[in-house]
Amino acid sequence: MFVPAHLQTLIAVTDTGSFDLAAARLGVTPPAVSQRMRALSEAAGGPIFAQLQPARPTDLGQRLLRHARDVAALQADLAADLGRDGGPRPVAVAINADSLEVWAIPPLAACPGFRFDIRIVDQDHSAAALRRGEVSAAITAEGRALPGCDVHALGALRYRACCTPAFHAEHFAEGVTADSLARAPTLRFTGLDTLQTRWIERETGQAIDPPAHHLAAPGPFVQATREGLGWGLNPETLIAEDLAAGRLRELIPDTSLDTLLHWQVSRTMQSVLAPVTRAIRQAARRALI
Repeated sequence: MFVPAHLQTLIAVTDTGSFDLAAARLGVTPPAVSQRMRALSEAAGGPIFAQLQPARPTDLGQRLLRHARDVAALQADLAADLGRDGGPRPVAVAINADSLEVWAIPPLAACPGFRFDIRIVDQDHSAAALRRGEVSAAITAEGRALPGCDVHALGALRYRACCTPAFHAEHFAEGVTADSLARAPTLRFTGLDTLQTRWIERETGQAIDPPAHHLAAPGPFVQATREGLGWGLNPETLIAEDLAAGRLRELIPDTSLDTLLHWQVSRTMQSVLAPVTRAIRQAARRALI
């Protein structure tokens, strides 16, 4: 249905962000790239780019891109089986930011035969990226195998609700209650981050939506906690020294929140991604609860 050269061109355009740079990579003219993308759009039945400068795929384009990467990875894998150099296997994976910060980068680095397109997606929403066909594998909170996927339990990432002593004295002097939690500013990775509200509901029995700062990066998230911008749930390993030194304190002692994680991988790509699956599972056994 789709011409291989058109799929290869889609990868080049997305990787480089422009038709001109894709043309230079592929050794063709920019008009040829434009013609290929127009033909691919017609074959797919809709627009594949939401914008062109830089090139950003639509939802349909993301699905085509995943398919294009899968085809390229399968071809590279076959070439390796035949004793030929097929180049790195391009694959798209969805991984939550805290896993990337705490433990998931080393296992990816241990798989040099791949070129990863890492989508940073919250574990509660990465399953949707798999269902939409945007990625070939994902770290997700979903424990049931998605259609066409195999699932591997990884363990739990432990979080602790913490803040600075000064923040605690200002906002929780009368105790950590539903009322004080409803007023004290919290930190969230994005609007989709539910860790803080889940912890609040578990501890108070009430569904509370406190005022929140959004910081879509784990490093600045921890730093914002240390600077007293708000309170938040941080991975235990990232703030263990701060807690031990008294720079941070738990809102309520010994009230950790454990988030179960799973590795879901498309069966179509199962054999290609076997080294990645193996490395991810080994790293999780060392890093997770």
